[in-house]
Amino acid sequence: MTSYVAALEAPPGYTNEIKLHGPEAFEGMRHAGRLAAECLDMLVPHVKAGVTTASLDDLARTFVTDHGALPACMFYKGYRHTICTSINHVVCHGIPGPKPLKEGDIVNIDVTVIVDGWHGDHSRMFAVGPVKRRAMRLMDTTYECLMRGLAEIKPGATLGDVGAAIQEHAERQHYSVVEAFCGHGLGRVFHDSPNVLHLGKRGKGVVLKPGMMFTVEPMINIGRRDVSLLSDGWTAVTRDRSLTAQYEHSVGVTETGVEIFTQSPAGLHEPHKLVEVA
Repeated sequence: MTSYVAALEAPPGYTNEIKLHGPEAFEGMRHAGRLAAECLDMLVPHVKAGVTTASLDDLARTFVTDHGALPACMFYKGYRHTICTSINHVVCHGIPGPKPLKEGDIVNIDVTVIVDGWHGDHSRMFAVGPVKRRAMRLMDTTYECLMRGLAEIKPGATLGDVGAAIQEHAERQHYSVVEAFCGHGLGRVFHDSPNVLHLGKRGKGVVLKPGMMFTVEPMINIGRRDVSLLSDGWTAVTRDRSLTAQYEHSVGVTETGVEIFTQSPAGLHEPHKLVEVA
């Protein structure tokens, strides 16, 4: 049975209860979400052929700390970087390194910042130079899946409604939805209740209430949904090595619908569209 608790009355850290946050929390999340979005906006002109993902990580870390915030991923369970950079068939948690990006690559960049104790978690797809039409179509569809899921969020709806909207749109395009990873509650805690699956049945699952905060971050594959974890313990890849894409927003349930905390101030919600199709 789902259990809810007023966030101010909840113990610190992860709990099985779903926290319901008040206006001050929403204000804190607006600041955190905006900085995460501004970080990815800043990276847009730097994501190009010949640039290493390690250099993008350095840029992101400097940007976050220069703005008086903390990179949430650094030292989280031993992770040593500010961003995750997931290229082509890497589903999520790709580790920045010295290998340069190549023209035609597609890459998800995921950043989480901590501003005054609040977490802003956000990711987008970037295209490196002209990319194949099938890659562009996958990225477009993944963004559409995210936005269709967010459109379902309102008091009285369920997480099953959110997941179903994502799954229905992906499968209409003959893509598959990754089941192995999901969105999550967040706020002052990085990963909290509830788990947010990106597939499901309408009317099923956790009922949404005002004050809930969580991420929606569908991972969509051209091929099969199966993933494998590499020996580094972080990098997840498509088992069939097919292309994959992901978009992510941090959101809060309001009295009338949803607030997206991680909207791009520069309007760069889909930076992959800034390049040509090969």
